[in-house]
Amino acid sequence: MDSQATYNDKVVRQFAIMTVVWGVVGMLVGLYIAAELIWPGLSFDVPYLTYSRLRPLHTNAVIFAFGGCGLFATAYYVVQRTCHVRLAFDKLAAFTFWGWQLVIVLAAITLPLGITQSKEYAELEWPIDLLIAVVWVAFGAVFLATIGRRRVKHIYVANWFYAAYIITVAVLHIFNNLVIPVSMWKSYPIYSGVVDAMMQWWYGHNAVGFFLTAGFLGMMYYFVPKQAERPVYSYRLSVVHFWALIAIYMWAGPHHLHYTSLPNWAQSIGMVFSLILLAPSWGGMINGMMTLSGAWHKLRTDPILKFMIVALSFYGMSTFEGPMMSIKTVNALSHYTDWTIGHVHSGALGWVAMMTIGSLYCLIPRIFNKTSMYSTRLIDVHFWTSTIGVVLYAVSMWIAGITQGLMWRALNQDGTLTYSFIESIKFTYPYYGIRLLGGLVFFSGMLVMVWNVWKTVADVKPRAVAVVQPA
Repeated sequence: MDSQATYNDKVVRQFAIMTVVWGVVGMLVGLYIAAELIWPGLSFDVPYLTYSRLRPLHTNAVIFAFGGCGLFATAYYVVQRTCHVRLAFDKLAAFTFWGWQLVIVLAAITLPLGITQSKEYAELEWPIDLLIAVVWVAFGAVFLATIGRRRVKHIYVANWFYAAYIITVAVLHIFNNLVIPVSMWKSYPIYSGVVDAMMQWWYGHNAVGFFLTAGFLGMMYYFVPKQAERPVYSYRLSVVHFWALIAIYMWAGPHHLHYTSLPNWAQSIGMVFSLILLAPSWGGMINGMMTLSGAWHKLRTDPILKFMIVALSFYGMSTFEGPMMSIKTVNALSHYTDWTIGHVHSGALGWVAMMTIGSLYCLIPRIFNKTSMYSTRLIDVHFWTSTIGVVLYAVSMWIAGITQGLMWRALNQDGTLTYSFIESIKFTYPYYGIRLLGGLVFFSGMLVMVWNVWKTVADVKPRAVAVVQPA
């Protein structure tokens, strides 16, 4: 029996392919703006090509286009397989695909034009925000209705993470984007001053905490056991991990506002909850890695598992580094430096991108009815380019950022600054070059993936798949 008789994989295939496409586009823009920091003349004095306009395009493309499409694809795939039912509301699911692509295209048009709210990860103006809200509510309706129709009593833990991320992102998006429109492409937030800042970083940090963490943990809890052919190491730990993460993450946002006019007690709450977050985060990392107990030998021959285990390693490292950087005395050194950039990209490239790539390599042969990816060798090449690229990027930014912080706070005996700002910029130039090299290496791996996916979909003969209709 064809799998399509049981499951709706059309929308999964669409989102999976667009994940690869938007990954290439978003990372290419990232490469361009990284080069602009070394050679500012690359903007050619064209307003649409300036760093200030392309940078939000890059972040939106890699987070919401690449990461978002990956989350849609895997959520729709996982919920069907773990609930033993077809996806609810086929037409609504199709709407989420086309609606999300329209959001991405509108972002690609408006951001280079300078149409922006100037809020981190929430730059898009109110008409696009309304469309996002409609698409997201439709996504939640499809996903939760599918769980409601399940043929098994148990709700697998991956679905808990996906459901939490869908619900929480809806709340974050709606409340952070409550605005008063004054024209078609201009609005003002209903909040003001420090309240606006607090609302923005409640949203901003939890965009990281739920969109870039909880959603991808759902991905991890399904695809790591699937690829390893082992059960989750500790199902009890996965449940504890879920509830601890959900309870704690919401309170961590104020650590972005240390040494501002936000009340000190609110800053301290953000710091304390960020430190507590280390425990559930590492619990999840350990749970994912220990799932390979008895199967570590598979890493020798399975590059997909390599992607997933290295992704978990970066997740552990980033969730140690984040709480450490939330400590006020450390933050005094790290804030506004490239150390923050290194931290973000070790999480975004090392955790999010590598887990997504590994999951796609696991997913694509199944949804296109193939025996395997076109070339395991090319997956291995992609793994090494990704790993080397992330390391070059993150280490160069760590060195640059920590040195920047030290130079900015260095004082002479008379209390004057030892270094001018331009001297710190001059110091960082070689590290910007290394970052660009790391980005190029990582991006080359994405091109390898495009070729591998194309050959898998187009060239490899399909296998006969017998899918048993759930009882």
